[in-house]
Amino acid sequence: MKKIALLFSLCGLLSTGAFAQRGVEGVRKSTDYQTTPESRNNGFGVKGGWNSSDFRGDDKGNYSNDANRQNFHAGFYYQFGLSPKVSLQSEALYSRQGFKAASSFRPTGQQNQYETQLDYIQVPLMLVYNIVDNVSIHAGPQVSLLVNVKEDTRTVNIANNNYNSLDYGGVVGLEGRIGPARVGGRYVLGLADIYNDPKMVNGVQTPNENLDNIKNGVIQVYVGIGFSQ
Repeated sequence: MKKIALLFSLCGLLSTGAFAQRGVEGVRKSTDYQTTPESRNNGFGVKGGWNSSDFRGDDKGNYSNDANRQNFHAGFYYQFGLSPKVSLQSEALYSRQGFKAASSFRPTGQQNQYETQLDYIQVPLMLVYNIVDNVSIHAGPQVSLLVNVKEDTRTVNIANNNYNSLDYGGVVGLEGRIGPARVGGRYVLGLADIYNDPKMVNGVQTPNENLDNIKNGVIQVYVGIGFSQ
């Protein structure tokens, strides 16, 4: 909860800039940049930023020395306006996440912290509500496809190591606009286990039954640039 509170505190500070930008006529609104009367909530753009990822779940207590993993996400979005205040936004993002932790339940009995990198293609579909002209709340479901895994620096086979190739969950965030630019943050709550149920691979149970019930959690902070239709 502290991480989520920190995220929204940061977003609040960032979105303050959306109220502060002034031009010759006074405070600028995003409508000053629209090309048609209905274009404010329509268009497409690119975005990217910082990930701080970790894991949660019933088996988290069997890990030690866990820490957030810092990396990036990037992609594009499309926004479709339903009204002056409400729109739908779909995205396609490449998100590099994962976690750092140690556990004596690993086959090697490793006690030192190791790093797991999980690369996903994320597809969120969000309902966007404009609180005021330049600040909006985003919320909705997300599905993700796991496309690459590294354990420490070694690339591993997703299926052979029993990683779950599909993740799903929810997204909630806050965004501020300054003209065609936008800055925001969100929390991505994964609801699917990172690992499938354990199975025997070369005489070893993968993953260990004490480590398989964990899920993704990611804080994302981003900047983007939009292009109205």
